[in-house]
Amino acid sequence: MSETAVYAAGGVLWRLVEGKLHVLLIHRTRYRDVTLPKGKVDPGETLAETAVREIYEETGIRVALGVPVGVSRYTLPSKRTKIVHYWATEATEEAIRASAFVPNGEIAAIEWVPVAKAVKRLSYPVDVEILEHFLRLVDEGVLRTFPIIALRHAKAVDREQWNSADTERPLTARGKRQAKALVGPLVAFGTRRIVSSPAARCVKTVAPLAKALDRKVTRSTLISQDAWEEGASDARTVIGQRVRSGKAAVLCSHGPVLPEILTELALATGTLRGSYLGSASALETAEFSVAHLSADNPGSGIVAIETHATKL
Repeated sequence: MSETAVYAAGGVLWRLVEGKLHVLLIHRTRYRDVTLPKGKVDPGETLAETAVREIYEETGIRVALGVPVGVSRYTLPSKRTKIVHYWATEATEEAIRASAFVPNGEIAAIEWVPVAKAVKRLSYPVDVEILEHFLRLVDEGVLRTFPIIALRHAKAVDREQWNSADTERPLTARGKRQAKALVGPLVAFGTRRIVSSPAARCVKTVAPLAKALDRKVTRSTLISQDAWEEGASDARTVIGQRVRSGKAAVLCSHGPVLPEILTELALATGTLRGSYLGSASALETAEFSVAHLSADNPGSGIVAIETHATKL
């Protein structure tokens, strides 16, 4: 990230009303304009966390992020560049009913508009461009998605400094901070299932997430480093289970195993393999890649893939 730019994040909220696609527009009080929900990154936040928080603060609707739909850039009156990242986000009927939105000093109104009308209603060309990216997903029939997240464990004590079994290597103090910092961004993508290598450094990485979600961690030797070193790893079985389930899941594993996980994910979804797999699997500690799959037809390929890191 540039130190001089202003970063923000938001989303294109969508729902079906009597079978017709609608998106949510906000009417801002101060600027008297019509735009998409978004806001500036708070200190320590990731872009994904910002998007979910700002959408909730401006609309009262809690969402999980779907496919990224673009980045807008424009110059502020201060001459600084503002960079805004957007995701498609489905608003469930339950979340809409739970919204406690009331007009306020920032947002005068929120409005569900048929998507064709929304293009004409928006005040800014940069917002129209984001909506056009969104419409490409609609045209391709891959709007409703679920994520499978490949996560590399947080920073652990070095092998050279550890005298016991490698699987028992604990997280460092930084690793523990990373594990806590991962909760927000992983929750932002709607994580519901947690699968981990049995190694302590992996299990401890997802422990704060499991606590936050009140979920159990499924330990699988099939994605462990020991199994990989012995030639006995089996990411294919794990990936197959997760793709068939259609549920948002995080798989916490090790650097050497991640390329196998991403390769099997591509194979399981009929995705053409390419250099992007190498980039998505070449993760530093506590980094993760989110592969978005079509909820209606997972075999149609990976819709989008994005990589994220904590700020620690």
